[in-house]
Amino acid sequence: MSGFSFPRAALSTLGGAVVLGAGTLAYSLLEARRPVVRRIEVPVLAPGEEPITLLHLSDLHLTDRTEWLVEWVRGLADLRPDVVINTGDNLSLASGLEPLRRALEPFLELPGAFVMGDHDYRSTVFKLPVRYLRRDPRSADDPQREAAIQALPWEEVRDLQASGGWADLTNARGGLLVRGRRIELVGVDDPHVHRDRFPAAVETGAIGLPAVLDHAGRALRLGLLHAPYQRVLTMMANDGVALALAGHTHGGQLCLPGYGALVTNCDLDTSRASGLSHWPDVDPTAVDSDRLMRLHVSAGLGTSPYTPVRLACPPQAALLTLVPA
Repeated sequence: MSGFSFPRAALSTLGGAVVLGAGTLAYSLLEARRPVVRRIEVPVLAPGEEPITLLHLSDLHLTDRTEWLVEWVRGLADLRPDVVINTGDNLSLASGLEPLRRALEPFLELPGAFVMGDHDYRSTVFKLPVRYLRRDPRSADDPQREAAIQALPWEEVRDLQASGGWADLTNARGGLLVRGRRIELVGVDDPHVHRDRFPAAVETGAIGLPAVLDHAGRALRLGLLHAPYQRVLTMMANDGVALALAGHTHGGQLCLPGYGALVTNCDLDTSRASGLSHWPDVDPTAVDSDRLMRLHVSAGLGTSPYTPVRLACPPQAALLTLVPA
């Protein structure tokens, strides 16, 4: 009786798939350690206003094994930004706190502002990557396991940034001065874990301190949030925010070349997984799109230590230049 054997063509196809998979994995591990700087002009200022450079950091996910990223972030000080914005998820494990101190040290004397992400509060744990293909990945979470996740030293993360005078926008409003002119700020805690409470409007401005003006002739207002959920973006747009800044999506992290992100891990559409767009999404021929809120979503700099891969989505920091519309 003859033994069973695979057809030669099937073996060749299987071997090719294995080689392709191994090559893709190797490349994605390499790409995750090749960060880039995205330089983007954002036309949100009034005519005659001087340009403002803004360094947007997000999703560092530091541990005691990410020294390469600490050194790269420190090198961003050479860009000499006017303002630094950090939209959270600084840590993956508690061992990332000391590396975070060194990563942010060159920037703490600059004007800045921050909000927190879930991974500033709770350690990263392994989760099956296929959960992110669900409409709402949180529906795959086990409540008992979630409740047992180790807390991170979030107070130290907060105090580290506040020690440099950065505005803590945890469900709060604030402002910062850039070359003697005021920029208004509003922010929320992480919407992904329902910590957001949009702050009530208050009288803003300070006597003797002129405001930077936005494209609509109002005081320029920036909005900060970690996860760009639609409900918060709409509230920010209605609040007069000219530019909202977020992270959380990792740009999709594993993208298809030529297509883009498959997931965002929130209710934002995949076409906005990273980069600059308008909010809300409307027909630009039907409205004056230059007066809509702009949204910048950072693809972030780190990954979970359990899935240290990126594909067609390199880690990034963004240098945004705010210019007249």
